[in-house]
Amino acid sequence: MENRAQWGTRAGFILAAVGSAVGLGNIWRFPATAYENGGGAFFIPYLFALLTAGIPLLVLEFTLGHKYRGSAPLSFFRLNKKFEWLGWWAVFVSFVISTYYAVIIAWAMRYSIFSFGQSWGDDTQGFLFGEYLQLSDAPSQLGGIVPGVLIPLILVWAITLGVLFKGVKKGIEVANKIFIPALVVIFLIIVVRALTLPGAVDGLDAFFKPNFDLIMEPSVWVAAYGQIFFSLSIAFAIMITYSSYLPKKSDITNNAFITGFSNSAFELLAGIGVFAALGFMAHQAGTSVQEVVSGGVGLAFVVFPQIINEFPALNGMFGFMFFLCLVLAGLSSLISITETYVAGFQEKFGISRNLSVAIGGGAAAIISILFATKAGLYLLDAADYFINQFGVAFIGLVEVVVIAWVLRKLGAFQGHANAISDIRLGTWWKVCLGVITPIVLGYMMFGLFKKNILKEFDTETGNYENYSDAFILYGGWAVAAFALVFGILLMFKKWHSKTEAEEYKEVG
Repeated sequence: MENRAQWGTRAGFILAAVGSAVGLGNIWRFPATAYENGGGAFFIPYLFALLTAGIPLLVLEFTLGHKYRGSAPLSFFRLNKKFEWLGWWAVFVSFVISTYYAVIIAWAMRYSIFSFGQSWGDDTQGFLFGEYLQLSDAPSQLGGIVPGVLIPLILVWAITLGVLFKGVKKGIEVANKIFIPALVVIFLIIVVRALTLPGAVDGLDAFFKPNFDLIMEPSVWVAAYGQIFFSLSIAFAIMITYSSYLPKKSDITNNAFITGFSNSAFELLAGIGVFAALGFMAHQAGTSVQEVVSGGVGLAFVVFPQIINEFPALNGMFGFMFFLCLVLAGLSSLISITETYVAGFQEKFGISRNLSVAIGGGAAAIISILFATKAGLYLLDAADYFINQFGVAFIGLVEVVVIAWVLRKLGAFQGHANAISDIRLGTWWKVCLGVITPIVLGYMMFGLFKKNILKEFDTETGNYENYSDAFILYGGWAVAAFALVFGILLMFKKWHSKTEAEEYKEVG
């Protein structure tokens, strides 16, 4: 009899998977990416990428976790002992991401309070970097810990670890049943209000107006695949872990389609809300939408406070709801990211779930204090860039190559998914994972290595964001290498006897 934790309902699993996929990047990355890569025309490569890479990879990871009933490392071990390191690589990438992702949620939590009086004043950029983050002059100057960041950071980790201590069914599932509906309802209110503002139509026109001339640019297609890849939590070890908690009779393929399209629907909703608000900002400033478009941290913590300042009424409430959305989206993703190494450590060492949460989550929480220092933003920026580009994307490439070409397991995975799913996989799925996805990800990785190793950035140093060689080495490359090296080293530790990895009988 299997004692493994399970989801209470299918809806619970889907909400958890959607909650993992819908994160900060949906709100602040997708709108700017779409606008910069052809506006309405971008949806053509975006949809193509979703159908040829996003959903096929979701099906692959759902099947891997469901078939082998384990965390990412254990699932890869059961697939083939030689590739256990691949699962640990993904787990340690998630570990790194959790350490700084929690800090961004802490910023959003603090900004939700700042909203009720527009504490950021008129100079929102100066407030963020100067008063709030107290940013040091250089990455090498750590300075002290910033209390305004540390206090909400402690709260973020208290909520995250509190949910994880409760387990899969009573913790993660219950949390996502609250977070995700609340996130959608609140964001819908924001979108409806933004659409009623003067200038909103101009913002939507800028967002949706198609530039078909860009469709033939390879960079646009790479951007589409990159957006799909990073926004669906693929190669983070998350979807493998979550699907391992599914009952033996679960519709794998249908779950993947629901998760993929739900994530894309929210991204579209985010694009509408963000550009309606940017159109209003441009209208108030008497300038074009193009002049105010931004993405990432700048959009959330500089541009949106400026928009909130200009609101005709209920500024504080609108600001609170916007930053609350960031908090909810961030927490649902952080919980899923942290669960990957909690499950991995628990199975590898045969320890209790609570002890694994305390050790794994506690270590991540302590390390995250580094990002609450005055040099925190520099460290976060470098770690995020390198761990995503040379961790997540690289893992995705290796994963499909190993399963499709080295082990030639696509046929077995297809049979497993088809046996329990309404939507049957066919040749298209094998072609997508065996040909299209490896080519696209390979092209992406080649371009990234070339750009970073040959220093093709348009800056004085030639490095990403003009950082020094030393900082790029220890703040970027070393962080990315840490995940891979530790993943390989942990493979040599034998599985605890409680895991019974050797005697395991796979589902199907």
